[in-house]
Amino acid sequence: MSDARLSVFKTYKLYVGGKFPRSESGRVYEVTDSKGKWLANAPLSSRKDARDAVVAARKAFGAWSGATAYNRGQILYRVAEMLEGRRDQYVAEVADAEGLSKSKAAAQVDAAIDRWVWYAGWTDKIAQVVGGGNPVAGPFFNLSSPEPTGVVAVLAPQESSLLGLVSVVAPVIATGNTAVVVASEKAPLPALSLGEVLATSDLPGGVVNVLSGRTAEIAAPLAAHQDVNAIDLAGADEALAKELEIAAADNLKRVLRPQPVDNWSADPGTDRMTAFLETKTVWHPTGSLGASGSAY
Repeated sequence: MSDARLSVFKTYKLYVGGKFPRSESGRVYEVTDSKGKWLANAPLSSRKDARDAVVAARKAFGAWSGATAYNRGQILYRVAEMLEGRRDQYVAEVADAEGLSKSKAAAQVDAAIDRWVWYAGWTDKIAQVVGGGNPVAGPFFNLSSPEPTGVVAVLAPQESSLLGLVSVVAPVIATGNTAVVVASEKAPLPALSLGEVLATSDLPGGVVNVLSGRTAEIAAPLAAHQDVNAIDLAGADEALAKELEIAAADNLKRVLRPQPVDNWSADPGTDRMTAFLETKTVWHPTGSLGASGSAY
């Protein structure tokens, strides 16, 4: 009897609402490495998949935005822990996806893990940076505090399959938003695998939803969707970005335009966190004017 055994190929699925469905269309497309070698079949998401992901993100928004900043930080740190535990798998996937040597891929994975930790530390600090007391004329306290925008559609960078992905997703959820993520079209496998990490990291289902397929096909319904509050166009080319920005204008979405990034490993700053925050201002009388206040 031969000791030879068949390899167990990994089946990649979408990550929507904390579950791992195949595309409702049943379609897949071939994913190849930088040399054209077949790696896997990835789900080819449909407009229905995009709508399902928005429903899941909206359902999760209330509890996630209402969680304490400290609790969100704990969960983001847990994502880093789980990613660290599967480091070797991601090194191999990133190396194949981006045509990198093992050492360079390892550096990308390590940077992605560190990026989760970095944003975990910001969850309970960003409010102090962008909020505060405002000087006003009159016997009032005037305080401003940030609140999450809502459901954010995120087009992941095409060229950075894991580090770029983490760099655009982590700031969205760190501040209490929920996300519908469109993975890199040419290198979606690290993003689809990230769903498995998120599912085992205490992140509530629906906070992050990951779709793979043709970026333009998935992004179009997201940009026009009335229940999507904002969109990050990081993974869109110039022509697609213009088309999506016009579609988003019909329902007053916040739009983060594509920004040239030479090095995703660089200090990201706070811009991607503040891009999807709204400011709530509260007025409260002082002295003997009463105890009631009003918010705008």
